[in-house]
Amino acid sequence: MKTMALVAGAQVDTDHFIGGRRMASESTFEDISPIDARVIAEVARGGQHEAYLAIGAAKAAFEVWRRVSPKERAAYLHRIADLVEERVEVLAAVETADNGALLRSHRRSVMPRVAQNFRFFADYLTDSLEVGEFHTRGHRNHVSYDPAGVAVLISPWNAPLMLATWKVAPALAAGDTVVLKPSEWSPLTASLLADIVTEAGLPPGVFNLVQGFGEEAGAALVADSRVRRISFTGSVPTARLIAAACAKNLTPVSFELGGKSPFMVFDDADLELAVSMAVEQYDNAGQVCLSGTRLLVQSGIWDAFMERFVAAATSLRQGDPREEETQIGPQIHPEHLARIDGFVSRAKASGAKVAFGGGPNQELGGLYYRPTLFVEVDPQAEIAREEVFGPVLVALRFDTEAEAVALANDTDFGLAAMVFTSDPERAERVSAEVVAGTVWNNCFYVRDLRAPFGGSKRSGVGREGGAWSFDFFCDLKNSVFSPHGWRV
Repeated sequence: MKTMALVAGAQVDTDHFIGGRRMASESTFEDISPIDARVIAEVARGGQHEAYLAIGAAKAAFEVWRRVSPKERAAYLHRIADLVEERVEVLAAVETADNGALLRSHRRSVMPRVAQNFRFFADYLTDSLEVGEFHTRGHRNHVSYDPAGVAVLISPWNAPLMLATWKVAPALAAGDTVVLKPSEWSPLTASLLADIVTEAGLPPGVFNLVQGFGEEAGAALVADSRVRRISFTGSVPTARLIAAACAKNLTPVSFELGGKSPFMVFDDADLELAVSMAVEQYDNAGQVCLSGTRLLVQSGIWDAFMERFVAAATSLRQGDPREEETQIGPQIHPEHLARIDGFVSRAKASGAKVAFGGGPNQELGGLYYRPTLFVEVDPQAEIAREEVFGPVLVALRFDTEAEAVALANDTDFGLAAMVFTSDPERAERVSAEVVAGTVWNNCFYVRDLRAPFGGSKRSGVGREGGAWSFDFFCDLKNSVFSPHGWRV
């Protein structure tokens, strides 16, 4: 059953993309827009059959792609980046319709970052990736980065194309072939990426796309013994299922999972800066794994901080993400909105105090949830410990630096942390003590693709970015050459 959709004025082929051509499935699923909860596309629903074919196509193509020189692979990636830049408006409009994030953000930062993902790993491959040599008792050791094989990449719905290409670009640069499985809640721009790689001339089978549900297509992909790498961004429960499935084959995995990150504000902080950054934790309707959803505020500035923060947060303009003035849009899906409201309802029932928000935005209807803040919360309460992944923050008070660090680390997660202080020595001390993959000091969401990215504890396994991505997507080999026995 061939599937096509007209979304935001663009034609989107919603079939799978396997071995360089589109492939339909016997069944489809409905893709809804968070903006108005209406169906915008019928998408091919893949399963074991499509997963088997896609991995087979990728495995066959690997024998060609692995022999393409790094310089040639980099050229392909730059062509893909060029085509992304030519299509920023279309990609932005389709993704906003599909996942509800702000259109202006997609235009100005997200889609340009997609192109940069390809350019960065292309340039890193040719300019920065070091192949080591060293000598042992006269023997020469040569360390090489060898392509690993077929990589299955499972991307999330909150920043669909940007986070998908954060995986696709380094995998292709490394010489792997890929099978991408996007979230069934935001599948459309991944399908447009298939058109882009085709126009860029990528050999058939190097990039493959399987649409569908995690428990069907995703489960079949991660269990296949032909897969040599699995990279997943998403929830902890799903990561556990993937880990169990790939353990049988000892397939290496990279997991970037959830967070319950501390946003620490000390009494010597620049209050205006801290408040403005705290309000940014509602970005993307709170659907950002890195967000500092636990505001830890020192007692001496509690009242001043809360007064300013409440005023700023309650003035956020919620509405249609396609409008320039909108600051916070909808949640991704009815199931997700219900999940968020479940957390909020249980917190209310347990006695947590709502400072503002606390429910769906009835004026807008649909999938809009009001920015919410809980205060006077028990640090051991569910709302203070579990990832809500919505526009819901909790505020906790602390007195001393040691107490702040203890509160920050009193979580099963360890993805990120933010520290606001005017004392550089305190910033160094706290950064050293906090358990997190990234610590931002007097800033938020400053990302350099050369830096390692990932989480500690339940927030993930492994690191990606820069050389760390190549470490994951390659097999590192040491070849030892003796000074003896050569034919002269």
